[in-house]
Amino acid sequence: MSKSTERFSNRVEDYVRYRPHYPEQVIEFLEEEYGLTTDKKIADIGAGTGISSELFLKSGYHVTAVEPNREMREKAVELLQPFKNFTAINGTAEDTTLKDRSIDVIIAGQAFHWFDVSKTKKEFQRILKPKGIVGLIWNERLTLSPFEKEYDELIVKHARDYVKVDHRNITKPDIDKFFAPATCELKVFYNFQIFDFEGLKGRLLSSSYMPSVNDDGYTEMINDLKVLFDHYKENNLIKIDYDTKLFVGLFR
Repeated sequence: MSKSTERFSNRVEDYVRYRPHYPEQVIEFLEEEYGLTTDKKIADIGAGTGISSELFLKSGYHVTAVEPNREMREKAVELLQPFKNFTAINGTAEDTTLKDRSIDVIIAGQAFHWFDVSKTKKEFQRILKPKGIVGLIWNERLTLSPFEKEYDELIVKHARDYVKVDHRNITKPDIDKFFAPATCELKVFYNFQIFDFEGLKGRLLSSSYMPSVNDDGYTEMINDLKVLFDHYKENNLIKIDYDTKLFVGLFR
């Protein structure tokens, strides 16, 4: 495995417990605007622990999760095994191992920034059926409130390569180039999380670019987080707002 696919191996539990999910309006939008129906076969590329897979499984869809990280893939199987329409396989965006023209819809939740774009485009073209749909989804943390601005500053201060891998580096022209010659549209949904301090700490530690418990700088980071939380907490809770971005279109 490449280093990018290994990044979350020691963060699986925090990822499962504290990463934001996706609003159900994503499904509603795809059904209303793109005619998505539960007989369509969906591939969730870079599925991780199955957060994006679960969104579709709960609505009755058949989902094949493609995930190269063994720890995350095994957690997805553990959590989603009650869904009979769920399968998880070892593969990457560039080499899914799926059959030619076997998939109606590709989704990628919080994963596109890890992909080799040119190789992934060819692979998506190979596995998609004619008039197949691609939906790239991620939660983009907002920095509007004073807390959110200072939380982002804390991340920049303590992170290893946050600026390099931040989703905000990906622009609409980047996505348009990936979809070309087809076109895509951007739909934005509101999303949020509410945490006590332990939850906020878990959310911070779920990110691969932050120091983990045995890393240098961990204690200083957690101390800074506690000061920030205590300053802005209301009823011992803090809120993080997100834009859930969905880039979607036919792919050819």
